[in-house]
Amino acid sequence: MKAFIFDLNGTMINDMTYHTKAWQTLLNDQLGGNFTWDEVKQQMYGKNPEVLVRMFGPNRFTMEEMENLSYAKEEKYQQEFLPHLALLPGLLDFLETAHQKGIPMAIGSAAIPFNIDFVLDNLNIRHYFKAIVSADNVVLSKPHPETFLKAAEQLNVTPTDCLVFEDVPKGAEAAANAGMNAVVITTTHEPHEFEKLPNVIHFAADFTDGYFKGLLY
Repeated sequence: MKAFIFDLNGTMINDMTYHTKAWQTLLNDQLGGNFTWDEVKQQMYGKNPEVLVRMFGPNRFTMEEMENLSYAKEEKYQQEFLPHLALLPGLLDFLETAHQKGIPMAIGSAAIPFNIDFVLDNLNIRHYFKAIVSADNVVLSKPHPETFLKAAEQLNVTPTDCLVFEDVPKGAEAAANAGMNAVVITTTHEPHEFEKLPNVIHFAADFTDGYFKGLLY
């Protein structure tokens, strides 16, 4: 592989429990929903307004209201998660080695810049990434390939030469739709949930798995 593209939440940091908690608080306590943990978790993909539409239908909120609710949810998530913010084990060494070897890297995430900046700046890892594609940079969310295709374009690398790191089936499907192989970090989903995606070439709990060293040498 000539380039690496990373999803952020659940892939670089193990924060999806905090996202689920923040969403459930917003949807149930503030908006009057009655969604279970599993129902919320299942719908947490794509842009935040898309989540709200899936949960409440297309006519409940204006776009301005959804954007305000989105930021309120992310502020709650950041407040709760900040004391626990850390890269997954082995990832910092992986990023540093890839950087030293001149392998271009990008972030391709459905997160808004507010959340991406929260992670990159608090962990001081922005310098590892030559491209960042966020929810604000795409029209169509994963599993559409736009996020990963834009990342490859910004890295000036052919899509088939990119390896994607993901944690959710919709993300791995987006990689497949972009013509990219994917490595899945199993922080949020089990391997059997990816069985229909032949582009998934490895599963690992974190980046200490010996497989990752083989990607660099």
